[in-house]
Amino acid sequence: MNRLEVMLEPVRAFLVQVGNLLPRLALALVVLIAGWIVAKLVKFAIARGLRAVNFHIVTDRAGIDGFLRDGGVRLDATGILAALFYWLVVLAALILGFNILGLDYITDLLTKVLLFVPKLMVALLILAFGAYFARFIGNAVAAYCRNIQMQDADLLGAIARYAIVTFVVLIALDQVNVGGDIVRQTFLILLAGLVFALALAFGMGGRDWAADLLERWWPRRKR
Repeated sequence: MNRLEVMLEPVRAFLVQVGNLLPRLALALVVLIAGWIVAKLVKFAIARGLRAVNFHIVTDRAGIDGFLRDGGVRLDATGILAALFYWLVVLAALILGFNILGLDYITDLLTKVLLFVPKLMVALLILAFGAYFARFIGNAVAAYCRNIQMQDADLLGAIARYAIVTFVVLIALDQVNVGGDIVRQTFLILLAGLVFALALAFGMGGRDWAADLLERWWPRRKR
C-alpha cells in the first residue's frame, strides 16, 4: 500500500459511512413526512369528531373555554385536545425516524414524552367532565335550596361546586403525576385546619352565630 492509498483510507471510510447513512436518512425523512401528514389528518378528524358530539359545548358550559380565553389562549379545550393528538402522532413519527438512524438516546427521551401525552389527555378529559358535573351539582343544590326556601342557596351551591372542582383538580394532577403525595397532604392539612378552625369558632364564641345560621337554613316549624 503506497502513501497515497494510506492518505485516502480515512476518506474512503468516511464515504462508506455516508453511503450507509444516506438510505437510512432518506427513509427517516419519508417516515417524518408521512407522520406529519397523518398527524394533520388525525388532528382534523379529532376536532371534527369532538365538535360533532358537542364536546365543545360541555367544556364551554363547564367554564374551561372561558378560563382559557381569559388566560390569552386562542384554542379552546377541543382544539387543545386535537393538538395533543397531533403531537402524539408527530412524536411517534420522530421516534421511528430516530430509531432508524440509530439515535437511541433521543429515542428513549421522546418515548418518555410520548407516554406522558396520553396522561395529559386523560387529565384534560377529567377536568372537562368534572367541571361540567360540578357546575350541574352546584346548580342542582342551589335550585333545591331555593325550592325549600332555604336562605343562602347560591352560597351553598357554590360551596358544593367548588368542593367538587377541587376534588377533580386533585384527580387530574394525580393523573399527570404532578405534586403527588405533597398536593394530597397539603389539601388534607388545609381541610383539617378549616374544620378545626370552624370547630373552635363554634365552641368558643360562635355558638350563637351557628344557631342563627342553622335557624336561617332550617327554620323550626311553628306548632
